Amino acid sequence: MTLHFSVLASGSTGNAIYVENGEHSFLVDAGLSGKQMELLFKEIGRDIKDLSGLFVTHEHSDHIKGIGILARKHKLPVYANEKTWKAMDGLIGEVPVDQKFTFDMETVKSFGSLDIESFGVSHDAAEPMFYVFHHEGKKLVLVTDTGYVSDRMKGIISNADSYVFESNHDVQMLRMGRYPWNIKRRILSDVGHVSNEDAALAMSEVAGDRTKSFYLAHLSLDNNMKDLARMSVQQTLESKGIIIGEQFSLYDTDPKIPTALTAV
Repeated sequence: MTLHFSVLASGSTGNAIYVENGEHSFLVDAGLSGKQMELLFKEIGRDIKDLSGLFVTHEHSDHIKGIGILARKHKLPVYANEKTWKAMDGLIGEVPVDQKFTFDMETVKSFGSLDIESFGVSHDAAEPMFYVFHHEGKKLVLVTDTGYVSDRMKGIISNADSYVFESNHDVQMLRMGRYPWNIKRRILSDVGHVSNEDAALAMSEVAGDRTKSFYLAHLSLDNNMKDLARMSVQQTLESKGIIIGEQFSLYDTDPKIPTALTAV
């Protein structure tokens, strides 16, 4: 049994990541409508009704829009920490009590041979957290929606095989763009989002001998572009002596098109 994943959708219009190990399959966030989510699953040859459960990172709408409808329709267990459950109250409709599970920050839940580790990030939500999937010696890290990558986070996520990693904005595009200043200030803050350059600096510190891939995720539609993100990340990594394609590869993600279902 091999760990596989697909970034079904990534960006400010909606986020969802699928992870499976042959024994269990999980969806991390469902920030699109139920109908859109079902179409994305068809594109990777999977069916939502076969999911083992849903994990929530935080309560922002681009991460939870489809959580309630999918949980109710397919009777799926939903895992989130207590503060996130409270913050989602009234946003996702009723989820039956027997489908609601608490997953505390900085703990591990095991599902057969799959261990899922939660860790806190710095974002303006109730208690935002992301996940590391461990399976038969393989390690998959999912981390977006953080204003910076702390030393504590780096310790938890270091030397993974694959990463889905935030590369949200180009600082110049954001500063010169149409957003009001209070929004710009939020994005640039320690509880906002990571820029292309800061993402690359963090990547250079967490990548290890076994690291094969980074998927650049949660790109802003207004303040970033795929080519720009990749170029900025690549240049910053090269300044640290890391050549893309030699140590690891960089991949794009998309708001509407899933990445291929890939082995970790």
